[in-house]
Amino acid sequence: MQHANALNRLNRLPISRFHKVTLLAVSFAYFFEFADINSFATTSPKLIKLWGVTVNQVAYVTSLSFVGMFVGSIVASTIADRWGRKRALMLTTVWFGVFSLAAVFSWDVVSLGVFRVLTSAGLSAMTVVAVIYVNELYPAASRGKYQAYAIVIGICGTPVTNLIASLVVDINDWTWRLVYLWGALGILLVLFTRQLKESPRWHESRGEHAEADAVLREIEARVVAEKGPLPEPAPPVEEAPAGKAPLRMLLQKKYLFPTLLLTVVWVTQTIGFFGYSTWAPTLLAKEGFSVEKSVFYVALSTVGAPLGSYLAALVTDRFERKWCLVAFGTVIALCGLLYGLTFNPILIVVFGFLVNLFERGYTALGYAYSPELFDTRGRSLGTGVSYGLGRLSNAAGPLIVAALYTGSGYQSVFFFIAGTWLVGAIVLGVFGPRTRQATVRNAAEPAGV
Repeated sequence: MQHANALNRLNRLPISRFHKVTLLAVSFAYFFEFADINSFATTSPKLIKLWGVTVNQVAYVTSLSFVGMFVGSIVASTIADRWGRKRALMLTTVWFGVFSLAAVFSWDVVSLGVFRVLTSAGLSAMTVVAVIYVNELYPAASRGKYQAYAIVIGICGTPVTNLIASLVVDINDWTWRLVYLWGALGILLVLFTRQLKESPRWHESRGEHAEADAVLREIEARVVAEKGPLPEPAPPVEEAPAGKAPLRMLLQKKYLFPTLLLTVVWVTQTIGFFGYSTWAPTLLAKEGFSVEKSVFYVALSTVGAPLGSYLAALVTDRFERKWCLVAFGTVIALCGLLYGLTFNPILIVVFGFLVNLFERGYTALGYAYSPELFDTRGRSLGTGVSYGLGRLSNAAGPLIVAALYTGSGYQSVFFFIAGTWLVGAIVLGVFGPRTRQATVRNAAEPAGV
């Protein structure tokens, strides 16, 4: 076996039950990632009353959680390259589930903070691996759509968790722990272990062509049994085994440019999104709206989130992903700015809805676009580092927003958020490579493989 031809054999497969089961598993992991990521935010008001936790302590735990996300992203890229995409997906999901379960037994804010940082590392790690896993298993013509479908399902974890938290947190002095128990259910991804297959492209990148061929034959047999005979794949492109991918590899020209580009994309996305979502209810309350009304307005606007992911699914494989990202980022900047310039409750909800809609669409598009800028060798490391740096940036984001609000007032925050999104859109528009329907290239060329 000289070459398994994994890319072309996967690209000519019609979408089948195999792809749908894989989508269900990835969506399950995403669901509990989105469910768990806001657990601390939903329980901290109770802990302020119960344990006397200060606002500064809440801020420290939140900031350190983003540091944990950065570390998790870097570690995930190494694990995914060394042990495989499937095993990395399982390990990172079980990791965040275990530490979310550990948070159930927290005895003070320090222990809870430690468990939350470790949980956050697993959440970010799982996201990086899932993005790569979908990219490598789905046909190029539809991988963006199914990446977005996974987010559509997964993002429902956020409102479900908020609802559960609203029902259980205030029952008595211990029921806040149930929120973390809920997040720990991500561990159940292990039930999908036998249904998921290792990425043949990962095997092939390591020179394990026989192993890649064996996985491909099993997948093809399933598809043929369901869909009938398959067309012949395109001829293979010869490439040398990848070997290890050390961090310094990203300094090479073909990896440095996409890594820097995606770092800008994820830094602007992270600061722009969390700057809006974290501060919107607080700033509305500071400007004279009651806490109940500010939370209610923000809750209404989040209805747009799953719709945005679905919108991304409709456009991601139909139009060039780069330009979809530019368009979505520009709309977010405009709607976020208008949100900050109005005090009309109806317009607040409308513009907030649009921000959530296009932001989640932007995220789904970004998950599909990011791994396409690297070849198989650099995909895990480049995606992990750029995504991790994006998450790390939000350790400083809250400090910037607080300084702007204190020094220049409410509207300056939304000018900053709009400007952040606009920078990301401009950088993508000017420097972002196109990836749609990319032709198969030699392994020396990173884009579109």
